[in-house]
Amino acid sequence: MIGHLVWKNALHRPLRTALGVLAVGVEVSLVLLIVGLTHGMLHDVAKRIEGVGADIMVQPPSASVFLAFSGAPMPEALGSRLAELAHVKAVAPVLLQLSSSGGLDIVYGIDPASFRAVSDGFFFLQGHGLEKPDDVLVDDWYARAKHLKAGDTLHLLGHNFHVAGVVGHGKGARVFVELHTLQQITGSPGKASLFFVKCDQRSSTNDVIGEIATLLPRYQIRPLQNYLSLMTQTTVPGLNTFVYSMIALAGAIGFLVIFLSMYTTIVERTRDIGVLKSLGASKGYIVKALLGETTLVCLGGIVVGIGMSYGGQFLLRDLFPTLTILITPGWILRAAALAIGAGLCGTSYPAWVASRKDPVEALAYS
Repeated sequence: MIGHLVWKNALHRPLRTALGVLAVGVEVSLVLLIVGLTHGMLHDVAKRIEGVGADIMVQPPSASVFLAFSGAPMPEALGSRLAELAHVKAVAPVLLQLSSSGGLDIVYGIDPASFRAVSDGFFFLQGHGLEKPDDVLVDDWYARAKHLKAGDTLHLLGHNFHVAGVVGHGKGARVFVELHTLQQITGSPGKASLFFVKCDQRSSTNDVIGEIATLLPRYQIRPLQNYLSLMTQTTVPGLNTFVYSMIALAGAIGFLVIFLSMYTTIVERTRDIGVLKSLGASKGYIVKALLGETTLVCLGGIVVGIGMSYGGQFLLRDLFPTLTILITPGWILRAAALAIGAGLCGTSYPAWVASRKDPVEALAYS
């Protein structure tokens, strides 16, 4: 009986119900896309760092695990001291520079020979390696996003580069230039932002980390085998606050829309509530009917929101091929719980008002 009443009430004002469903859908999709973007960004960066193939990454003191926020560069000459340590097979100095031309990308300045020794080299889809100072390598995702091919010119960091080759993605960055070229452009001669260290065997990693810690106290020394576990929202300054602010905003949208919708519904259905109470409907029955209607709207909004999220994911990937958006089952459940929780909270006061209406006054309402 109450289920039939809930269904009929939802269909009584189809436009208002549709707007409520849409509002909840926006709430759910906002949560999933914001969280998906942040988690996708961190996961993508971590997988590409792990894809370099090094065992250890050495950074300056207080450097962030998220490379875009790394600290001041170190002397490139430290690489030769690291290479002399026992069980060290190769050391590759890398200078990082954030580029904001057409998006945010980290450019790697590399020494081709040492980077090849650490990473086993690139997989070339087009062209060749870095041979001249003005050469640049781009990965396939970046090339697709910028519509580049080998032989094109790429304006980057205020400099015109020749696209020497297009390589497979997953080797740290999406853009690579000569180390000395990037040092000149950034005014950092003889400097490196980090060192990738390759051990002669994986089992020697902890021993090498200990030796580096003795040689370079206070420096950040990170094993790359579990680098993905280090990349969380809390490691990036301000990211956690931003994500939870967006989630709170989404919850507020759902709360306010449901609150206004249900309060308007109570005003419109004052006589109907009077009829129900005169027929013996209890306060609990009235409250359950209204909460049931809200739950139905929220469930519809959750379905719409999930669909909007995957649609937004497809659209953003088409517009920005280098973006990674992760929509996980865990966050779908959290977004659904948030939507239902905000909806029920938004209905609680209108439902309480409806349950306390006097049947005689309600029947006299016009």
